[in-house]
Amino acid sequence: MDTERVQSAFLGSKARIAGSVGGGLVVLVVLAFLVGVIGVPGVGAVENRFAGVNNSTTVVETDMTVTNPNPVGVSLSDTTVNYTVRMNDVAMATGYREGLSIGPGNSTLQFRTYMRNDRIPPWWHSHIENRERTNVTIDAVVRSGLLGGREFAVPQERTIETDLLGQFNSSETRPIEAGRSVPSDPVLFVNETAAHWDREELTQERTPMAMSFEAYNPKQYPYAITELGYNITMNDVQVGQGSSQEVATVLPGTSETISADLAIRNGNLDDWWVTHLRNGQVTELEIEFYAVVDPAEDAVGGGLGGTGSFQIPLEPLDYRTTIETDMFGTKNETATGTDSGDGTEDGRTTSTDTADGTVTDDTGGSDGTSGGDDGVSTATTDGSGSGTEDGGLLG
Repeated sequence: MDTERVQSAFLGSKARIAGSVGGGLVVLVVLAFLVGVIGVPGVGAVENRFAGVNNSTTVVETDMTVTNPNPVGVSLSDTTVNYTVRMNDVAMATGYREGLSIGPGNSTLQFRTYMRNDRIPPWWHSHIENRERTNVTIDAVVRSGLLGGREFAVPQERTIETDLLGQFNSSETRPIEAGRSVPSDPVLFVNETAAHWDREELTQERTPMAMSFEAYNPKQYPYAITELGYNITMNDVQVGQGSSQEVATVLPGTSETISADLAIRNGNLDDWWVTHLRNGQVTELEIEFYAVVDPAEDAVGGGLGGTGSFQIPLEPLDYRTTIETDMFGTKNETATGTDSGDGTEDGRTTSTDTADGTVTDDTGGSDGTSGGDDGVSTATTDGSGSGTEDGGLLG
């Protein structure tokens, strides 16, 4: 164990042994820490989890287990911890903690911080831009005034990967039925579908996706597909809707690739985020399609006379997939300070612990009193080993 770094993290300008009096004894206690006569407190585990959400704010709750090997309590009033939670370099929440009061043995410091949900659209933009990959980092900087203001960082990183559109890519043949007597079903066959994010057109406001369908016309007359519409929902929250006009004409007995440009409106994603957390970090993504088809003889010639255009719900093409995340690796755990997230499946997560010293897990929250304009709150402690709530919000 790096004793010097741990000492600098947990020793403040005053060290008090509970029940002791006199400046000489305080000095002796400090020296005892420095030379290793008295054990140095350390962080045994830090565990973060989402603890509540409303339409505007997400609560991140933290349990920090601190181990004090001494038979008496210790007060470290001049030790500070600054931390920032980032997702792909998008700062999601910040916090500040000053002073620790630690009883003998294991003490659990409980505190929380608050994240405004309007941070979700910038993060989503970065997630898609980064090929559906998010690095969740918790950067904690511990500073001690006792040793000349020395500080060190305790980083933690966790990787989240998703594949939202991959299952749309298919070569399965699907019949398209209109449910009409004329023309008879099936009116078309779709032999192939494909989709990808249009990252070149990605903006902070819109997440565009390009989709294509290979349609085959089994009839003896042409079809003009005059409109292709879509509706996108995430946990029943509408995040996109639109249509394309004058899409394509499919000649008799031939195939035609039909292209469609869809988009998610990023401004709606903070509403989706609320449902995602309330549903245990699980989202049902649905994309529904419809087409307006015109088999009239003036489409190309030789059609069905006055049948006219009609709308077809493209139910065989509707896309549904499940998104599951575990941002802190603690979704299925109790507050034990362990991290079991090591999966790499779609929507699952992988984690890499890079903390050194005695800190062994992520630290994403801290306690404080009230938030300032810069989103960082000034923290206080109640001296009992439990922190007060953190008002740290990022604007």
